[in-house]
Amino acid sequence: MINKLIDKIQKTGAPIVVGLDPMMKFVPDHIKKAAFEEKGETLDGAAEAIWLFNKEIIDKTYDLIPAVKPQIAMYEQFGIPGLAAFQKTVDYCKQKGLVVIGDIKRGDIGSTSAAYAAAHLGKVQVGSNLCAGFDEDFATVNPYLGTDGVQPFIDVCKEEKKGLFILVKTSNPSSGEFQDRLIDGKPLYEHVGEKVAAWGEQLMGDKGYSYIGAVVGATYPEQGKVLRKVMPKSFILVPGYGAQGASGKDLIHFFDDNRLGAIVNSSRGIIAAYQNEKYSQYGAFHFADASRQAVIDMITDIDQAFANAGK
Repeated sequence: MINKLIDKIQKTGAPIVVGLDPMMKFVPDHIKKAAFEEKGETLDGAAEAIWLFNKEIIDKTYDLIPAVKPQIAMYEQFGIPGLAAFQKTVDYCKQKGLVVIGDIKRGDIGSTSAAYAAAHLGKVQVGSNLCAGFDEDFATVNPYLGTDGVQPFIDVCKEEKKGLFILVKTSNPSSGEFQDRLIDGKPLYEHVGEKVAAWGEQLMGDKGYSYIGAVVGATYPEQGKVLRKVMPKSFILVPGYGAQGASGKDLIHFFDDNRLGAIVNSSRGIIAAYQNEKYSQYGAFHFADASRQAVIDMITDIDQAFANAGK
């Protein structure tokens, strides 16, 4: 799957993943009205609203981007109907040819970790049949429990040719409370990065990158520069662009000399672009057109940063 992701990035020229993290405050009133008229002001109605919202954004952006990243918590808050909307979103994105990164941040051990891996990346035995659950292409994983928590995911990835993005240095302000702690003279995130590189050796693609990648926040560009060297064969998923404050110039160190090795996430900055004054001319009825323009502007910003850096 890492090979497909690289192919899509090279084809689109956009090392961008759109975070499909819908919140009701992002959904325009006319979308909510239509959903509530059909399903009522219920969890089913909310799930229908976020599905309709997602679908329109996907339809307007899928030709520009290689991948999407639905954050499962934004769907789980609406219970079983929300999870059904998550599944519809995953399926529809795959129909459109997009790589789907399931942002699930699971982290447990033994049979529990194996069950999470089967649910999101693998298959389960049902009688004489093998059935896929959510069937994303990649999943995000929390490595806090060590190899016991990660290896079951790696085992499934080997079987299914799918991939992981493991949390290494996250974009949130308090990440340093644990991740920056010095251990044997190095911050914890470097130790985790070294482990990601070692895990990645188990599952290499034929384009020079492992199926086992890392999450490193754009809000920490200097750490990104260090971790790019620590994990030379790991693709880096980079959150923190846009709404969290990072811009194109903060991203250069995450990439290799071929402008590969990283994919940058933007969630609110794209899906809620119509609420940004910069795109206010589109209005709520054309919210997905605003999202499309936000993607185009993000591509331009990253291209300009590369040009200024001489890459």
